[in-house]
Amino acid sequence: MKQGFRQSMAWMHTWSGLVVGWVLFAVFVTGTASYYRAEISRWMQPELRREAAITPETLAASADLAVAHLQAHAGGARMWFVTLPTPERPLVELFWRNRPGTPPGHVLLDPQSGAPAEMRATRGGDFFYRFHFELNLPPLWGRWIVGICAMVMLVALVSGIVTHRRIFSDFFTLRRDKAAQRGWLDAHNVSGVLALPFHLMITYTGVVTLAIMYMPWGVTAAYRGDQQAFFAETGQVTRNRPPAGEPGTLAPVGPMVAKALATIPEPLERLSILNPRDANSTVVAVFEEPHGLSHQHPQVAFAGTSGTVVEVLSGGLRPAAKTFTTMVGLHEAHFAGAALRGLFFLCGLLGCAMVGSGLVLWTVARLPKSGVAAGFGWRLVHTLNLGTIAGLPAGIAAYLLANRLLPLDLAGRAEREVWVFFGAWIAVAVAGAWPAPRRAWRGALALVAALFVAVVLADVATARALWDDPAWFLGFDAALLALAAGFASISYKVARFAAPRRARRAADAPAAAPQMGRA
Repeated sequence: MKQGFRQSMAWMHTWSGLVVGWVLFAVFVTGTASYYRAEISRWMQPELRREAAITPETLAASADLAVAHLQAHAGGARMWFVTLPTPERPLVELFWRNRPGTPPGHVLLDPQSGAPAEMRATRGGDFFYRFHFELNLPPLWGRWIVGICAMVMLVALVSGIVTHRRIFSDFFTLRRDKAAQRGWLDAHNVSGVLALPFHLMITYTGVVTLAIMYMPWGVTAAYRGDQQAFFAETGQVTRNRPPAGEPGTLAPVGPMVAKALATIPEPLERLSILNPRDANSTVVAVFEEPHGLSHQHPQVAFAGTSGTVVEVLSGGLRPAAKTFTTMVGLHEAHFAGAALRGLFFLCGLLGCAMVGSGLVLWTVARLPKSGVAAGFGWRLVHTLNLGTIAGLPAGIAAYLLANRLLPLDLAGRAEREVWVFFGAWIAVAVAGAWPAPRRAWRGALALVAALFVAVVLADVATARALWDDPAWFLGFDAALLALAAGFASISYKVARFAAPRRARRAADAPAAAPQMGRA
């Protein structure tokens, strides 16, 4: 450390933030959106109708209809998952895992008739949720990349705290009218310091959430690699019942649902049916977690062929498991009410601003002097910054727009929406590499604003007749218009900041003209 400890921390903060900043920005944006995952999914399926209430009898009947559909269409699958209807989402969602090497299955059913629901195909808010920790990559690859970036972000946060001599005064400092570098530095400091406890909490708990994957050696040594046995012993899942290897007939599931509802007072979330055609099949009723920080799901396991209860999990986690589930609960904020969830959302936006402003600050601080051509490294970072900070929101707006404009009967419609998301993201990134930097930022941000406005117009034009709650949909559209206004405001400020430089160049032009004439 030839330059001293604080200078070394500043170097580490700068480069650790830059190297993973583009991934972290995408993780923060999609993670922040995931706080309203259910609301996004509802907006993207306007055909959905809320129910006043779901009775135990309705749940039992829906479970029987679901199993009948699975037996007819997924009899060879090794595992069935049945998400039962709720007042907010009165649909039966089926998912099944086939033998290795074959793709899984998925379908939505009407809970009354058992027929496929007449609903537009979409991944809804689940796409942002999965992207947040998998980046739409194969799960292990995506989770490893996000985990490594989160660990580096912890380094960036700690080194940033060490670097700041005036961390408390920076909390109140935002000099908008100063030089560009000073303004971006203040924006970075304010967004970082204002929500610093949230940034530390959300990054650390995000790493802990997948700690078993990153550090599996303890479980591997103690349980010989059987993670299921570890989770069962700590009380997080019911114990595994291996298949008998003999055929068996699944008992009616409706009575099991009724018995589970009488055992656990929480809302029933889903059924997991393991080895459904085996003599040792298991039906597990999984309930929503009780109110509190711990992300623990009460469960009731039944012997599939007889319907008898074999295990009940309703609490009593061991200390280490309790700590782990509390970390997961803090990260996902399922415990939060409307006001606290809104606060988490605002802190997430500050996290986006912190990462984004840090990336822009790197290029502003190294802006080439007048008359000096930018080097390849600077152009590369600038293009990646623009492609990420403006391209990702453009992709989100295009994803929502595609939901309203793509034909409802289009084959592979849900995946086509995802293609539109990535297509718009890539298009903005490529287009932003050609114009002058300020013009590129101004145009890209204005495009993002226009896309969000287009989403609202398309919603009103194509889906208004489907709204079951106009006030709710208008409120969602108002939030999109607020995002559009924010991006338009930033685009305007970029243009206004560029004006003084153009004015100076115009003022210098008359003085230069005579010299050219004399030459």
